Amino acid sequence: MSEIDLHTHSTASDGTLTPSELVRHARDIGLKAIAVTDHDTAGGLKEALQEGKRLGLEVIPGCELSVEYPGLMDILGLWLKPEAPALNAALKELRDKRDMRNQLIIEKLQKLGIEITYREVRTLAGDAAIGRPHISRVLMNKGIVCSVRDSFDRYLGSGGKAYVPKQKFKPEKAISVLKDEGALVVLAHPFSLHLGSKDMHRELIRLKDLGLDGVEVFYPEHTPEQIKEYAFLCRKLGLLPSGGSDFHGSVKPEIQLGTGKGNLDLPYSIVQALKNKRLEQGLWV
Repeated sequence: MSEIDLHTHSTASDGTLTPSELVRHARDIGLKAIAVTDHDTAGGLKEALQEGKRLGLEVIPGCELSVEYPGLMDILGLWLKPEAPALNAALKELRDKRDMRNQLIIEKLQKLGIEITYREVRTLAGDAAIGRPHISRVLMNKGIVCSVRDSFDRYLGSGGKAYVPKQKFKPEKAISVLKDEGALVVLAHPFSLHLGSKDMHRELIRLKDLGLDGVEVFYPEHTPEQIKEYAFLCRKLGLLPSGGSDFHGSVKPEIQLGTGKGNLDLPYSIVQALKNKRLEQGLWV
């Protein structure tokens, strides 16, 4: 049984548990530490930290930033202060662009004869940063699609009829902003880059030169061979291994907090090594 989970999502982005509920769930299943890493927002961190303090559970505040890359690249920032002024300023600019994207998606859906409004999506999302999962849920509630996958296959995914490309940071910008906030920077789910061993080696060197601290070695979609490869590259390049489930709640029922698809066993020693790295850098833990 895992002791930690360093990649989770709440209703502050596209998860289904509130930050407090997420922390309580982590406590209930026996985790010692959890990182809250919502997509492109620090909005749920204060609530999560308060609940963690109340329950005596270690909560590591963080976020997950989507970045421009030929494959799918996401960057995690861990030990992020909730106020995060530099990050929030950069994210506001990004959110403004994504609001326009969301509205363009809605307009495309309307042109396809689907009755949906931006107000409906905004109401469903509440205080969360609006994204395609919220549009998907409105489509499901209306009976237009039968599942999240169905909505992305038919309308919202890259091959869908209402797809609009997402505005993202460049890797350099994402890492720089997180470093400015004093966060520890981890490459999420490296399998999604679709790189062979040599290209992955080169890419990790490039990212390390930009400030990367670690790699999410342990992830539900990683094969045993990939885990061995990423762990080897971490040792070779002086990067730290991390791990997490990418838990979202009921929208991804196959992924469980702490254990992923039942294939994760994450010890607290991973967190301790990350903390030691931060202490060496003179940063808070």
